[in-house]
Amino acid sequence: MAQRYTLPNGLTVVFEELHSARVAAFQVWVKAGSADERPDQAGLAHLHEHMLFKGTARRGPGEIARDVEAHGGEINAWTSFDQTVYHIVIASQFARMGLDILGDAIRSSAFDADELAREIEVVCEEIKRSQDTPARRASRDLFSTAYQVHPYRAPVIGTAESVRSFNRDKVLEFYRRHYTPKNLVLSAVGDFTEAELRRWVEEIFGGDWGRPYEGAVGRAREPELTHRRVLLRPDEVKEAYFNLAFPIPQASHPDVPALDALAMLAGQGETSRLVLEVKRKRSLVNDVHAYAYTPRDPGLFTASLTLPPAKLPQALEETVRVLAALRTGLVPADELATVKALIEAEAIYQRETMQGLARKLGHYQSSMGDLAAEARYYEAIARLTPEHIREVAERYLRFDHTVITGLLPPGTPFNAEQAEEILDRVSREAPGAPVERRAPRAASAEPALKVSRAAPASPSRVVEERLPSGARILVREEPAVPLFAMRAAFPGGLRYETAENNGLTTLLGRCLTRGTPTHDAEEISHLIDSFAGSLTGQGGRNSVGLRGEFLSRHFQPAFRLFADCLLNPRFPEAEVARERALLLQDILTREDKPSGVAFDLFGRTLFRTHPYRLSTLGEQSSVEKLGPDALRAYHAAHMDPSQLVLSVVGDVKVDEVLALAHEAFGVSRGHAAPPPEVQPEPPLEGPRSDKRVLARAQAHLVLGFPGVRVSDSRRHALEVLSTLLSGQGGRLFVELRDKRSMAYSVSSFSMEGVDPGYFAVYMGTSPEKLEAALAGIRTELTRVRDEPIPEAELSRAKQHLIGTHEIGLQRNGSRAALLALDACYHLGQENFFHYAERVAAVTAEDVRTVARQLIDFERSALAVVGP
Repeated sequence: MAQRYTLPNGLTVVFEELHSARVAAFQVWVKAGSADERPDQAGLAHLHEHMLFKGTARRGPGEIARDVEAHGGEINAWTSFDQTVYHIVIASQFARMGLDILGDAIRSSAFDADELAREIEVVCEEIKRSQDTPARRASRDLFSTAYQVHPYRAPVIGTAESVRSFNRDKVLEFYRRHYTPKNLVLSAVGDFTEAELRRWVEEIFGGDWGRPYEGAVGRAREPELTHRRVLLRPDEVKEAYFNLAFPIPQASHPDVPALDALAMLAGQGETSRLVLEVKRKRSLVNDVHAYAYTPRDPGLFTASLTLPPAKLPQALEETVRVLAALRTGLVPADELATVKALIEAEAIYQRETMQGLARKLGHYQSSMGDLAAEARYYEAIARLTPEHIREVAERYLRFDHTVITGLLPPGTPFNAEQAEEILDRVSREAPGAPVERRAPRAASAEPALKVSRAAPASPSRVVEERLPSGARILVREEPAVPLFAMRAAFPGGLRYETAENNGLTTLLGRCLTRGTPTHDAEEISHLIDSFAGSLTGQGGRNSVGLRGEFLSRHFQPAFRLFADCLLNPRFPEAEVARERALLLQDILTREDKPSGVAFDLFGRTLFRTHPYRLSTLGEQSSVEKLGPDALRAYHAAHMDPSQLVLSVVGDVKVDEVLALAHEAFGVSRGHAAPPPEVQPEPPLEGPRSDKRVLARAQAHLVLGFPGVRVSDSRRHALEVLSTLLSGQGGRLFVELRDKRSMAYSVSSFSMEGVDPGYFAVYMGTSPEKLEAALAGIRTELTRVRDEPIPEAELSRAKQHLIGTHEIGLQRNGSRAALLALDACYHLGQENFFHYAERVAAVTAEDVRTVARQLIDFERSALAVVGP
């Protein structure tokens, strides 16, 4: 049960003891964001997010990240219009130390002038990265158009000009003004006792900070919108990014629960009205969603579309029709009941991780001023009626008071006058017939399950059983939260593809849930929602399968739906054509994500013959040829129960899972084909490089080397090597970002496969810094290969790996994925139960050995994407 108390100095503490995992999460919510800045402070709140980890009176630059990572924790921060939040998650045995680090950063940051100068350069790189992201540019246009006076009009991150204008005095002024106990909320969730927490908080956060609270900053009030505002502009994008927005109230307003439900009805999930009408039935958009953004001050209800520019007029017409129908008609009671259940289920899903629950507590206390606001919110959701939904839609979805923004590919023949004409005409028309929502065939019609199997497992044990078909079933009971996750995995994926059918795995994954003999695509989507869950196909480099997560009270019907989609996909022509068109659009718009282009280019450069050279999305020429017959042939050959690994983790009973598994997967269909022969990649005979020219603000580089298999005994040493280089305390981060301000993002990766993968470094940097950045990367790779590794650095990397592995496994879905994929690759349960001891056993010599074996610049590949 969440609790709240206040220190004598004014600091508010919200907390909940939770002993389901040996993890603790701490967050400090500073009730000051970019909307609390003066015009000459634009970006200053966000700069604090960077600077608070750059040293204190007790810890020098870099020590905060190194201390956290040395104890297996993660530390980071984010900034919004209204808050700046600093968060740490760490093994509970180090909880006191983690809280001390966070408190030290908040209370006693040094703001060293030299560190500040370097971090300003890093933020400027981050600004350039945001300029290369179309979704960020589209969001910036939306807010600068919707808000003319209020500070929400300006980007949180600031501009290069404003950030470069900051000095230490200006930073300290903001820090002393806002980082004071009465303006802070500490949120704590995890494996500790209340007595321990209270003692720690008093020791770390208590007493007089010497910074008295001066009260909230006044914000300019945005005048009521009395007309439309339109900003459509050409941009170097491959698809249109279009927003249709309406002013709505702030988070504390009583209409917010109804607005959240309205947004979900309108455009959240596969059964929402915009997705069904505009995306699925008419194929007018690549993506569409609606959301109610309700910050501290009045916000926006927005429908966002990405689409081929030629379809913009018709897509806008249909979007307006859907929204107009919500203004005038009553939603069916069963449709509203499903949405209410989904919203209420979110509270359960948030309890899967300590950090998720800490974030919820911090939000309600800092944004709403009261933990009890959560209960009031869900009570209001439960009371909603179709009349409430229509009332808020009529009150706020006013087409004469809209904000319209869009990034349009060059030459798009669409302008503001056309947009306004469509709004005027369609909103005046009588709304069409209500959206037809066919109820799915009742899941209760399925046969009742007869259970007479093994005794339940203890929560610490994985039960494994091989069925007569050859399928392997793994079950782990985790009753802490009333949820369960399923993961089906088959060998295959990109590794089974050729240049002629590249993209088949991705298309198959997208089509697995688009129809079976008993349910069509729309019925499946409705059933998923009725079980308050998710169900998606997945394709990777080495496997293909299905994943699902649901509330445990729906276990039997959800399991049967999962099995039906996995065993009996029909791959209807219309659904395959629709998904193929969406996949082709994703291929067309790859250039809008230059870092992804860099990794695709790297794959083609490092691998010349192996399927790992292929893009997981496929290519236009190969995807255009794919149809239902190709998907059915692959499914019959490579997704027979005899090839299946199924894991189920969560609030389930082993005997019930195994009984259902026997029922669904116990018999092979006899169509399984042997795996294709995949020839190994020939060794590199020299360094390779390639460059793709794109007009972007940053250059993106990937430098890498042939790697190892998932089954390689060197795998854990390679993970330690990558951790030495990556992370906030890693060499690449410290040397190239912290000390030389070359990048916002730099990291190393090890991609292991059934066949040898790669070990690589990625960096995004300004074009003029590219050669120096590449030289810096080479220097650090040479050092880690040729020089002895200090024991303290090795220990820190190993502890970080062990800790983050445990933190990552808080979710049922993460545990299910690890169990299924390791079994699929014939690795056993070593990673699940013995990962920590395997990593702990890695020596400095093991790391240097694998570094010497892999890091060879004469056998390397370099890919560069940018100007």
